[in-house]
Amino acid sequence: MGRILAIDYGNKRVGLAITDPLQLIATPLETIHSQDVLTYVKTYHAREPLAALVVGMPRTLLNEPTDVTSAVVGLVRRLRRELPDVPVHEIDERYTSRMAHQAMLAGGLSKKDRRDKATVDRVSATLILQSFLNSR
Repeated sequence: MGRILAIDYGNKRVGLAITDPLQLIATPLETIHSQDVLTYVKTYHAREPLAALVVGMPRTLLNEPTDVTSAVVGLVRRLRRELPDVPVHEIDERYTSRMAHQAMLAGGLSKKDRRDKATVDRVSATLILQSFLNSR
């Protein structure tokens, strides 16, 4: 059984999270520059085949597209074209940044670490992935 990789896409940074081989637990992986995401995913998949990808789809509280939505839709399209053997799932990512801050606070992270946007992106990707795992 392959791992599942989650992507929390932003204009500057992309948070990534990965499951364990049994697809039970989501773990933060790393934060990369947004222009490197497709290359990173393809390289990861070549090294360790992925069972699926989960991409957080940004929407406003009124369920309207955000300024990042079109870029994420484009990324999903490219992922499906470049990795046709890997299912790509879209999941609502509303509230994940707020939940990430709450999780970091509850986890005892220092104020400095909670302000680190790369950390927030990784934790957000982990929450997106865990939400996907819980919904199956």
